[in-house]
Amino acid sequence: MRDSSGTRDPNPQAALRRTPVQRRSAERLTRILDACAALLDEVGYEDLTTRAVAERAGVPIGSVYRFFDNKRALADALAHRNLDAYARRVAARMTAVPRGDLRGAVAAAFDEYLLMKRTVPGFGRVDFGIPSAPEAMPDANETVADRVARLLAGHLGRPLDARLRRTMLVSVEAVDALLQLAFRTDPLGDPKIVAETRTLLYAYVERALG
Repeated sequence: MRDSSGTRDPNPQAALRRTPVQRRSAERLTRILDACAALLDEVGYEDLTTRAVAERAGVPIGSVYRFFDNKRALADALAHRNLDAYARRVAARMTAVPRGDLRGAVAAAFDEYLLMKRTVPGFGRVDFGIPSAPEAMPDANETVADRVARLLAGHLGRPLDARLRRTMLVSVEAVDALLQLAFRTDPLGDPKIVAETRTLLYAYVERALG
C-alpha cells in the first residue's frame, strides 16, 4: 500500500487494537498520542505509564486501552505517526529542490530529521522506533530508508533499485548513530558533530549515487 507521496505505507494502525471510525474517536486518539509524546520528554519511556497518558490527555484510562494493549503499543503508534509525518515533511521540502539535485534532496531529508528531533515532542525519545523495545518496530531504520529511497527516486527520476535502497540504508544507519552521539550531551545536537555528520553523508551519497 502507498500513501499520497508515493511511499510505502508501513501500516501505522498496526499497533492499534481498534481503528477509530468516527471523528470524535480520531480526535481522542490524537490527544492520547500527543500526551504520550509530551510525557516521553518529561519522564522517558521506562517511566511512562498508560495511566499518566490518560490523565494528561484528559480521557478515562479505558479510552487508552480501547486503542492500545500497553505502553509499548502506544509508543509504537507514536513512532509510526512520526514516520508518516517525516515522510510528508520531507516530500514538502523537496518541492523547493530542483529536480535532479541529489545533494539538495538529501539535505531536505537530513534537515527535516534534525528539525523534528529538535522540535517535535517525544521525537528525541521515540523517533521511528522504541530504543528499549526494538521488537516493537524491529526494522525501523530499514523502513525509514525505504521511505527516503522512494522519495529520492521520484524526485531524482531514477530507478528504485538495490543500489539506491542500499545507499539509503547505510546512510540512515550512519546518521542515526552519529546523531545519537550529537544529542547525547546537547539537547539541540552538538553543532560540530552535526556538521561532521552532514559532511560524511553528502560525501558518501554523492560517491555512491553521483
